[in-house]
Amino acid sequence: MAEHCCQNKAKELQKLQERQGKVLWIILVINAVMFLVEFSGGIKASSLSLTGDSLDMLGDALVYGCSLYVLQKGNKAQARAAILKGGIMFISAIAVFTRATHQLFTQTVPAVQVMSKIGLLALIANLICFLLLIRHRDDNINMSSVWLCSRNDIIANTSVLLTAGLVFLTGSFWPDFILGLLLTVVFAQSAGKVLTQARQALK
Repeated sequence: MAEHCCQNKAKELQKLQERQGKVLWIILVINAVMFLVEFSGGIKASSLSLTGDSLDMLGDALVYGCSLYVLQKGNKAQARAAILKGGIMFISAIAVFTRATHQLFTQTVPAVQVMSKIGLLALIANLICFLLLIRHRDDNINMSSVWLCSRNDIIANTSVLLTAGLVFLTGSFWPDFILGLLLTVVFAQSAGKVLTQARQALK
């Protein structure tokens, strides 16, 4: 009886991991494609917020690849992967801050039309990822950290669209610059949360 119960649980776990794997592959591809789209658009539009969001997309693609690697491994391996994810988030924060410092000196006003179109496309892409991940957010620390990345992406995308509107109304680079700094704070806070969870799991 006990052996039969264990077999059923093992089969259920395998099915869960298969579902998680399919979801992670889909969102990895979405984020990799959107990184290329947003990064090129951010450079073209001279937009700090769009470039910062593209780096977030790249970081997420790497995070999802890491999550796929540890999908069928134990809690310790998943916690170590979460540390890597936190490190990627922190590097993204540094990259955006560096870009913000550069923009402060150049004070280039972003191209609103490019910002709006690509920002909307990125928001749609991340909403799809969010909806795919929401049912798995409480599965384990691996999927929880992935879901947190997706939630942050939606916040960032919405902020990019709002910033485009403010740039259009003011004709100033300041809204884009301020959002770039706010994204730095969001990335850093998320990195801290993921690293804290990972350290607790390793104890």
